[in-house]
Amino acid sequence: LLFLRTNALPFIQKGCYSHQCGRKKGMQYGIHDFYMGANLSFTTSGDNLPENIKQRPLLIIRITDVDDLAKGMLLASTLQINQDPRKHDLDALKTIQETLKAKLRNRGVRTLTGLGKLCRNADKSSDGVLQKAEIRQALKEFHLTLSDEDFEAIWLFLDQNCDGQVDYGEFLRAVIGEMSEYRKALVRKAYMKLDPNKTGTVPMTDIEKFYCAKGHPKVLSGEATEEQLRTGFVETLQGACRDPREVSYCEFEDYYEGLSIGIAADEDFANVLKNSWGI
Repeated sequence: LLFLRTNALPFIQKGCYSHQCGRKKGMQYGIHDFYMGANLSFTTSGDNLPENIKQRPLLIIRITDVDDLAKGMLLASTLQINQDPRKHDLDALKTIQETLKAKLRNRGVRTLTGLGKLCRNADKSSDGVLQKAEIRQALKEFHLTLSDEDFEAIWLFLDQNCDGQVDYGEFLRAVIGEMSEYRKALVRKAYMKLDPNKTGTVPMTDIEKFYCAKGHPKVLSGEATEEQLRTGFVETLQGACRDPREVSYCEFEDYYEGLSIGIAADEDFANVLKNSWGI
């Protein structure tokens, strides 16, 4: 861990393992700062980072998985089990997520893809952040109503710089939740198969070519044909993309993020990806 081993990330200047922004700026990272979905900020000063990264003032690293057993042992050994300062905030977020997920059970794909597209179109500077009024309007357009108290609680939790704007991807994940890392890995695997050269976009013609609906329950039951489902999938994806001729990874993930809301079992979700993309 960064706060126990100074050689954990040798490409980051030693002594800089502390919050670089937000309300905890300057404070050393602690055990409670390491959890799935957390963003760790580091200064890009020093000689070990590539030049393209050093062009930005901060390096942001997102945590996608945590060894809970090891973390629990560290917490127990340092008597910090009940001292997580984020516990109240995280409990509140979980309650909000459960409420909204119930509303989205049957319209997750349409809502998540639509919200993603709306936010990306509103982000004129392409820096990934939006202001409070813009995010409120986006939620309103897709009938995701939050009380003023809940909205402000989430905003204060995420607006670490207190500059009146937040990463809209983080805000949506805080409001709705996100897929488990297991499911995200399946989505990445499918996209990497479509984009072997890692260009960051996949032509819609390739999506149409490689999407397979042969094992879909509606095809097996005779309710729909493969062609009907393929056409429906492509049209939905096109509607979610800024450029209907190609699909970026975030647009592809938005689709499956929405689909994931309505699929309880990981095995069922995995089968959808495996049958559709042959992974």
